[in-house]
Amino acid sequence: MKLSLLPLALGGLTIGITEFVMMGLLPDIAHDLNISIPQAGHLISAYAMGVVIGAPVLVIAGRNFPPKKMLLAMALMLTVFNALSIIAPGYNLLFASRFLSGLPHGAFFGVGAVVASRLANKGKEAQSIAIMFSGLTIANVIGVPIGTYIGHNFSWRYTFVLITAIGLITLIALLLWMPNLESKKVDSIKQQLKFFGRLDAWLIISIVAIGTGGLFCWISYIAPLLTDISHFSAENVPYILMLAGAGMVVGNFVGGRLADRFSPTTTTLALLIVMAINLLGVYFLSGNQTISLILVFVTGSLSFAVVAPIQMLMIQAAKDAEMIASASLQAGFNIGNALGAFLGGLPLVMGYSYASPNLVGVAMALTGALIVGIIISRSRKTVTINTV
Repeated sequence: MKLSLLPLALGGLTIGITEFVMMGLLPDIAHDLNISIPQAGHLISAYAMGVVIGAPVLVIAGRNFPPKKMLLAMALMLTVFNALSIIAPGYNLLFASRFLSGLPHGAFFGVGAVVASRLANKGKEAQSIAIMFSGLTIANVIGVPIGTYIGHNFSWRYTFVLITAIGLITLIALLLWMPNLESKKVDSIKQQLKFFGRLDAWLIISIVAIGTGGLFCWISYIAPLLTDISHFSAENVPYILMLAGAGMVVGNFVGGRLADRFSPTTTTLALLIVMAINLLGVYFLSGNQTISLILVFVTGSLSFAVVAPIQMLMIQAAKDAEMIASASLQAGFNIGNALGAFLGGLPLVMGYSYASPNLVGVAMALTGALIVGIIISRSRKTVTINTV
């Protein structure tokens, strides 16, 4: 691994813990601030709102700055706003700090994905992007469990001390090892936003929002699936979630290699189809504990195997607007998160089992694959027209 990619991975680690540790800390925060758990759950929504708003706004605002300065600014925001959570005296300031912490999320990954592809050796661009996202996967295996343990046994505020410390390390790593890449000539905001007037832009965002939403159908309800369908004890669920995190680490690198070896489009299509088949397996086979554990690892792998290929697909499609387009994908992932949780919950409201959200996931993954098929068809028609 190139040393210059390490700061991007550290940034991914910081963001990963920031985003996902809140799920495990909700009871502790609710008790400490004397609020209900549903009200504490709004802190998760606040972060997601920050991601959706911050991704395009910050990339546009910093479009004329060199990539290193942009990344430093995003890392500084992550560090300062997470530090604000440490001292938040009540719910309102904590809500604001969570929203502010979400602002640099999409912009960091958007700029980072483009930087990673520029730092990569020729033909290994997707693998370099996967290295950046490795921080996000490692957060799920190590960072989130440690942060949750600290929050349960000491104080949730100490968890944010940990996140702030990793943010400071990220800042130092960026200063030491991130090269001073020249900023590309950037068109006006109006010219950059023209990319979103193209059908392909919205098709790719739809792949993320709908296709990967299938996986959020699974992970949103994985705890009751494991306890009620697979009949694991509740005490074993955190360890099984670490198995899912290990799958994310493996899948992230496999997806990057596949996208470099074949093409981002072909890889995304194949992975979404495999995802649908796998979620069908989760629905029918989770009653067997051994098979359930295997499926947890495989589903975790697929959840991140698709990330690097889709990032490369967007970068290739968004010539001269790569950063804002790449950042918009992070907003798409958060929309997929919300859609998957909402749509996956509908069969539960209707009285079906905790395995039923996975059938919704199958439909969403296949819809994502269908959208990729439309992109492939459109590109072939374009090539045919150009050669006539």
